[in-house]
Amino acid sequence: MWDLLLRGGRVVDPASGHDRAADVAVRDGRIAEVRPTGPAGDRAQEPEPAAEVVDVRGKLVTPGLVDAHTHVWHGAGYWGLDPTPVAWRTGVTTWIDAGSAGAYAMDGLRRHVAEPASVRVHALINVSGLGLVAETGEHRVLDHLDIDAAAAVVARQGGFVRGVKARIDARTVGENGLEPLHRAVRLARVLQRPLMVHVGYGPPTIAEIAPLLSEGDVLTHCASGAPADLVTGGGLTDAAARALDAGVVFDLGHGSGAFAYDVLETELAAGVRPLISSDLHIRSVYGPAFDLPTVMAKMMAAGLGLYEVVEAATVRPARAFGLGAGTLAPGAPADIAVFDVQEGPFALPDVHGGLRQAPVRLRNTATYVAGRLLPPSAAEAPPPWIPLSPAQKHAEAGRQQRTRDSVQHLSSPDDFDEPFPRHGA
Repeated sequence: MWDLLLRGGRVVDPASGHDRAADVAVRDGRIAEVRPTGPAGDRAQEPEPAAEVVDVRGKLVTPGLVDAHTHVWHGAGYWGLDPTPVAWRTGVTTWIDAGSAGAYAMDGLRRHVAEPASVRVHALINVSGLGLVAETGEHRVLDHLDIDAAAAVVARQGGFVRGVKARIDARTVGENGLEPLHRAVRLARVLQRPLMVHVGYGPPTIAEIAPLLSEGDVLTHCASGAPADLVTGGGLTDAAARALDAGVVFDLGHGSGAFAYDVLETELAAGVRPLISSDLHIRSVYGPAFDLPTVMAKMMAAGLGLYEVVEAATVRPARAFGLGAGTLAPGAPADIAVFDVQEGPFALPDVHGGLRQAPVRLRNTATYVAGRLLPPSAAEAPPPWIPLSPAQKHAEAGRQQRTRDSVQHLSSPDDFDEPFPRHGA
């Protein structure tokens, strides 16, 4: 018997090349079968019964989303947020924390965030042992960039650490220039794992950073308006074009200040197809990023199609970091996202107030991890160092109330687990 059958949805699974009406069957936390939807009541199309059948006709069914750039070391630094209150309402089942922890705190990130999480959490180790305790500045004291210590920590973590992260901008490196990047490159090569490099206001410039990256490394914030030499009026700069030709992976990393439509559109016209990541953290979750489905809608506003957007937020980031996520292939973990596809147009802003019209947007209606539906979860109030506008405060209060209402309105006996059943019942 199947544990779960999602029946009749539009299944978009780029890892398998599928975009079709299909049923998704789950057994023991894994995908058991994906088969074309047959007529209702056709027993030939349902060779096995299911303990739970969910009608998802008219909805979009995708692999659980893979967000390759997030910050989830909550309660331990400036940027971190709790992934649980976001995951259940967005379809993001795999979260890669991008450098919140360095050597000093990586074990804590695994023990206190990843292991108890209801979602799958992996990490990129910050080349600085400090990680992202503060807003910036982690590379200003080179004594904290101990490659041997970082490599020893990663060796203890098994497959939890998927790569290396370094923020390379003027505020972060201070007077140390390219030396933090040189150390990050050495660490990544020792570990034989990809390096993700954050770019922003230089120096260092893209022309200095890009030649140090190799095939499989990741340049994040690729559509930021901050670097002066990422794009020109006519396309990519020579440095960016050479990096792309060398196999460097471009990653969106929207965040709170790293997404400009004009930069993105120039890159798309030049053939760049970035990974779609949110750079979700405690500042960007209240806008303008909000969540990964919102960022995906912005990519459609810039001209990409739904299939391409799903691919860039599932199997492509999973492959970039060597994960088996982002697919509905039989035998894969049953991490599944279900969405309403709402018809627009919808005006969506970049971080500078530029607007584009998205033809559709995705509203998550169910998120499954290992075949289990994630329940509603309310986020805590933001920390005092995060300034919110009156509009952001009002929107967050409304979202919190809607979450509470969704729990309080459960009334059927079937809505609740029965931990202490009566004998003979």
